[in-house]
Amino acid sequence: MRIRDLLQLCSIDLQAVAADKRAAIAHAVSLMEKSGNLIDVQAYEDAVLRREAEGSTGIGEGVAIPHAKTAAVAEPGLAAMVVRGGVDYESLDDEPAFLFFLIAAPEDGADVHLDVLSRLSRMLMDDDFRARLLAAPTQEAFLTCIDAKETAILGEEEHFPEVADTATQPFIVAVTACPTGITHTYMAAEALENKAAAMGIVIKVETNGSGGVKNSLSAHDIERAAGVIVAADKNVPTQRFAGKRVLFVRVAAGIKEPERLIRTIVDGTAPVFDGGGSSDETAGDTGRESVGRQVYKHLMNGVSHMLPFVIGGGILIALAFLVDMEHAGTAAFGSGTATAAFLKQTGGLAFSMMLPILAGFIAGYLVLALKRLCRNMPKALEGTKPILIYPVGGLILIGVVMTYLINPPTAVFNQWLANALLSMTTSSKVILGLVLGGMMSIDFGGPINKAAYVFGTASLLNASGAAVSSGIMASVMIGGMVPPIAISLAMLLFRKKFTAKERQVTHWPMYALSLLAGAAVGAVIMGIIRDDAA
Repeated sequence: MRIRDLLQLCSIDLQAVAADKRAAIAHAVSLMEKSGNLIDVQAYEDAVLRREAEGSTGIGEGVAIPHAKTAAVAEPGLAAMVVRGGVDYESLDDEPAFLFFLIAAPEDGADVHLDVLSRLSRMLMDDDFRARLLAAPTQEAFLTCIDAKETAILGEEEHFPEVADTATQPFIVAVTACPTGITHTYMAAEALENKAAAMGIVIKVETNGSGGVKNSLSAHDIERAAGVIVAADKNVPTQRFAGKRVLFVRVAAGIKEPERLIRTIVDGTAPVFDGGGSSDETAGDTGRESVGRQVYKHLMNGVSHMLPFVIGGGILIALAFLVDMEHAGTAAFGSGTATAAFLKQTGGLAFSMMLPILAGFIAGYLVLALKRLCRNMPKALEGTKPILIYPVGGLILIGVVMTYLINPPTAVFNQWLANALLSMTTSSKVILGLVLGGMMSIDFGGPINKAAYVFGTASLLNASGAAVSSGIMASVMIGGMVPPIAISLAMLLFRKKFTAKERQVTHWPMYALSLLAGAAVGAVIMGIIRDDAA
């Protein structure tokens, strides 16, 4: 659904006047009423106010997008207004709001308001677009401006030129993905899109992030593309690119070297991908990845799937210490109350899941080897492979490998590590803490960061499973907290040093979250100091 399908001229007011937030919402609701989309005007306004009570919909940069999904709405709709004098809307950046979009969605319909909210937010990140809206002389010009911007945003999905039209303007596709699926995935996508636009090249980028696959590539997109860039640090489906020129690189290359990657595809110097292997296998710059690179990506996939349990469990354990400060310095610290005991037990159970999950991405090689060994078995036994041979044989093989090859040296190492940590002097612990903290901060979730985190979690238990001093893990947690807290403070204290687009991603909720995280980590450290002292 397009914005032009939801926004009528009668629901646009470019000279609105509102004394405060409540008045602004009331006037926007009156504009919505003119569209004929409301069944009960008062009930709809009440729903908007209830949503506002949960948190301001003022997204900053002078923009507010109030919305509600309620049975008081008959059909989805939009209303828009400009308040020249501005309104104190309790926006995320504490600045007045001048530009308002009100969204109405029926309760029994699809999440139209969420789709439109997401699209509007992306469009309104553009400073020039906001300025054009505020300067629009008529409702028709206002709507035309929105339609042009939306067409540019959705052009890759709805209005891509046909193959014949790309003869003079190359068209390429790309996929970006990182283990955590948050920052690097979208930074690489944005870098590729911006550089392609500057080079006069049409590009469509599929992001494989924490929220799932977005802007997915269709078979038609792939067929007519001159080539494919896969900037990923985890496995993504690539069988679909068989026969195309494909460049496989790390996600960091998509951020740092977008022009080189695009130029390699456009010049036709990228190797042709033969599509060999499973749909999750990827090739390297020469058409096939090295074994080390493949192992690395599998391990990073394991770490990505392990992270929710580690993060969730770690935060719950930290909260257990935070709410149990009255028992600090005692053996019961962290489980001295019913609430603390619940949090610590739940967090501990989550922690216990991380190793089996990580191990699954290592044990996979044994199962693949087993499949290879069984490839010449009679066809009559084909059906027994996935339900009997692979699980039973795989468990036996993994058990043998873990019991006789992995566990003995690992146990020796863990015991040595525990003894070494316990025997450390204060000065050597500080040095180790500084090194691990630096590793956590240096590459924002990359392999160095993950190596430090795995080392820290391994130091929590000795070979027999007994808990040891948690000072090392505390240093790791502190190191991980430094970048977000530093960015939040820098954005708060030196706002003029950052662009409007950069400021949009860091607002008061992030400051509060950073302070909460810092407080939780601080509580853990205080408990550790007291435990060690005891």
